[in-house]
Amino acid sequence: MDASRLSGKVAIVTGGASGIGAATVRRFKAEGANVVLVDVQRDLGERVAREEAVVFHQLDVADEAGWRGLMTAVGRQFGRLDILFNNAGVLGGKSIADMDLATWNRVISVNQTGVMLGCQSAIGLMRDNPGGSSGSIINTASTTSFAALAGDLAYCTTKSAIRILTKSVAVWCARNKLNIRCNSIHPGAIRTAIHDQSLNVSNPEPALQVLNSMSPLGRMGTSEEVAALVAFLASDEASFITAGEYLIDGGTLAPHPGI
Repeated sequence: MDASRLSGKVAIVTGGASGIGAATVRRFKAEGANVVLVDVQRDLGERVAREEAVVFHQLDVADEAGWRGLMTAVGRQFGRLDILFNNAGVLGGKSIADMDLATWNRVISVNQTGVMLGCQSAIGLMRDNPGGSSGSIINTASTTSFAALAGDLAYCTTKSAIRILTKSVAVWCARNKLNIRCNSIHPGAIRTAIHDQSLNVSNPEPALQVLNSMSPLGRMGTSEEVAALVAFLASDEASFITAGEYLIDGGTLAPHPGI
């Protein structure tokens, strides 16, 4: 780990209070960035921010006015923005048969509209960076951008949309000579609080075996492994990488289903 790779850069991490987001907050801080941890969960977000000595900002990513307030605060405190990790997201947990409009709209608003608002807001600040426009935006999608879950219609829909949204943003920035890159990451089964909740049963072993077996490597990934990929994409080492989609799934999507 390079303690100076992100030195002097200002980074925002949404969904930064737990899981992949919290691991990325720690990784960014360890690599020298000034980090703003953004989450809707105030108590948990403030605790992680205190532990890591970073700034906390409470935000529902579906709130357009909230994004304006965040960018104003970051601009005033740091005078620039170099990195946005659009990581906040929610599950829906409902198939087409039992979907209700309230669930559908909420998942769309957080996972899809929230990412769009984040990109739009970050570009507005990044294009005015001292020394000229520059920045890196990383959006969290999923392996479900490529392969669907029958039981979570809204989640799969939004994660698929993020894949193309990312490319559109990247191409627009490039064609407008903004030097702002945008890439998506696509985690498979990663051991986070969401999976731990599903394992909180009297006999978690069967569920754990299923999750581990999803990958040819025979295990779930860790939040820290995902954070390492995000840190690379955020860094100047990835200066020629934009509009990319990066699987971090232990090979889950690679095998042919019939072999």
